[in-house]
Amino acid sequence: MILKTLKQLVLILFFILTTDNVYAVKLKIATLSPEGSMWMGKMRKGAKQVARETDNRVIFKFYPGGVMGNDKTVLRKIRIGQLHGGAVVGGSLSQFFPANQIYAQPLKFKNIEEVDYVRKHMDQYIIDGLDKAGFVTFGLMGGGFAYIMSQKPIETVEDLRDQKVWIPDNDKISRDSIKTFGITPIPLPIADVRTSLQSGLINTVATSPVGAIVLQWHTQIKYVVDIPLIYVYAVLAINNKKFLKIPEQDRRIVTEVMTKALKEIDIQNRVDDIKAIQTLKNRGIIFITPSKDALINWHKVGSNASKRMIDSGILPQNVADQLDAHLANFHSKAHITNDQ
Repeated sequence: MILKTLKQLVLILFFILTTDNVYAVKLKIATLSPEGSMWMGKMRKGAKQVARETDNRVIFKFYPGGVMGNDKTVLRKIRIGQLHGGAVVGGSLSQFFPANQIYAQPLKFKNIEEVDYVRKHMDQYIIDGLDKAGFVTFGLMGGGFAYIMSQKPIETVEDLRDQKVWIPDNDKISRDSIKTFGITPIPLPIADVRTSLQSGLINTVATSPVGAIVLQWHTQIKYVVDIPLIYVYAVLAINNKKFLKIPEQDRRIVTEVMTKALKEIDIQNRVDDIKAIQTLKNRGIIFITPSKDALINWHKVGSNASKRMIDSGILPQNVADQLDAHLANFHSKAHITNDQ
């Protein structure tokens, strides 16, 4: 009788100790960001806070450094349920919501101040669109501008046409956009870019200064065209169905904590981008400023690329018009401020 009672007490104690985790939701998240990077540090810090505030009812399991494959592979694994989310570049989600590429219109922005102003008004459009496409996000993490980086000097659009230009594989929007420049690009997975630069398969890439350094592509390039090509960003995207399995109260905690964590990444990226540009210059990489006539032609081709994105249905005309209106408003306000 005593032994039976002891067994019952042990079972009850075991139940009490494990109940908090019986209904835990584990979110399996993959990313190309390497362990030890600022991105991983901020996301892990947020994940620990989520676990603490939800009493371990919500747990993040990260797979950093590309161990789960590139963004294309990660999204496939999310679709089959092997993963639940990923920290991925915005372009990789364009297959689900093409208009999330509204910031990827070539040469649309001249400086980061324009981007800051437009983002205040249009980030939510991207967030809402991705939500309808099946992904919960927690704000955009700006990656700065992508620049054309090459092994041979490039000043004009004609110079670019003579190069072997890389684009991400399975990125139809980038492929169609770059073709506007009169280029037949070479699609490759990101993981193959460095070795392809070394072998000569490609000699030109478009990426942010931070991206070039993190991926070690900067060791293989000698020149940068000193005009912002496109604005790039990333998101932490979690499958909507999986996210909704989290109790509402805990979803609010996850949203609040991870939104704050990703905002910190967004801010730090700005600082790191400035440092990265200086690092490239310190390595002796030459920044080429196109002549006035060459610059006019760059922007002309960029405008044609934007028009092509609209005509093909990738970008709704009214959304593209909204962005242009915000830019015009920004410059109007800047003009008034300068006159005062």
